[in-house]
Amino acid sequence: MIPKFMMANGALVRVLIHTGVTKYLNFKAVDGSFVYNKGKIYKVPATDVEALKSTLMGLFEKRRARKLFIYVQDYEDNDPKSHEGLDLNKVATKELMAKYGLEDNTIDFIGHALALHRDDSYLDEPAIDTVKRMKLYAESLARFQGGSPYIYPLYGLGELPQGFARLSAVYGGTYMLNKPECKVEFDANGKAYGVTSEGETARCKKVVCDPSYLPNKVKKVGRVARAICIMSHPIPNTNDSHSVQIILPQKQLGRKSDMYVFCCSYTHNVAPKGKYIAFVSTEAETDQPEVELKRGIDLLGSVDEIFFDIYDRYEPINKHDEDNCFISMSYDATTHFESTVQDVISMYSRITGKELDLTVDLSAASAAPEDA
Repeated sequence: MIPKFMMANGALVRVLIHTGVTKYLNFKAVDGSFVYNKGKIYKVPATDVEALKSTLMGLFEKRRARKLFIYVQDYEDNDPKSHEGLDLNKVATKELMAKYGLEDNTIDFIGHALALHRDDSYLDEPAIDTVKRMKLYAESLARFQGGSPYIYPLYGLGELPQGFARLSAVYGGTYMLNKPECKVEFDANGKAYGVTSEGETARCKKVVCDPSYLPNKVKKVGRVARAICIMSHPIPNTNDSHSVQIILPQKQLGRKSDMYVFCCSYTHNVAPKGKYIAFVSTEAETDQPEVELKRGIDLLGSVDEIFFDIYDRYEPINKHDEDNCFISMSYDATTHFESTVQDVISMYSRITGKELDLTVDLSAASAAPEDA
């Protein structure tokens, strides 16, 4: 129950195309992408045209933002003319923003709702990363001509492991599902050689798992607070969107980390007719999720039922070349896959010793529009 949207041109979609899993999946475009600013929510402008239309900024700020968006759209790594004399590998993001004279609120939504940074540390880092993230957002938005750059599988994220299971079967792979009390077995040298459940040991050369299977080889790095809300209506002020993401930047909330709202509904076949499911999540800073998540929950309007949860986040501390164990990081609070998929790609490189080439034909993954 950790739902995340996929960026239409993002790394996860490229992975799915690269593996061929897309032939087992059907996607639907996500209706809207919004940002919280001064107590209200606004559609996230991603292009120069949208910047001029946006009510998020005043007249003069729109023009300044438009100039930045044009710069980002025209920027190409291998075309020095498009750099306008800036070496983005050396120029800090805050210096690039200052060059265009942008206000703090504008920088806030660009950094958090467009570039999808999780805190403000990016401002002191090279601007090239933020520019590439903004380009990815705009290109993903243009791909399906929808209200957001995101897509989501019909019937939910459970379709992803199911798609990989079907692909695995084609290549002779075996799945053992719902096995209780799985224990990783180690030899005298501390190397994993198998997994035991119900008295049976499946032997292997490498173990790939999440932190829950090897708690002595991970460290706690944080906690995620989450509210799961069942509703009978779309989120107010989102143009009656049946599926939507809202990002609440940390500065707007006086927090150390962003808050995220994910909403999906019966149009993606994840709820009964007329029902909507919303998740509000953030990196926990207290032991009171009800209080911490209130600003996000207040955006939802009336809620039929609400459930609260806090879970720990872990990262591996083992040396995989010594124990043959490859452990993923826990899911973070974000409502998109951009951070998670980088961990997956990194694991692939450590396991295989190869870099994953994600140069693919993106048209191999299509998404139905929201009203289809």
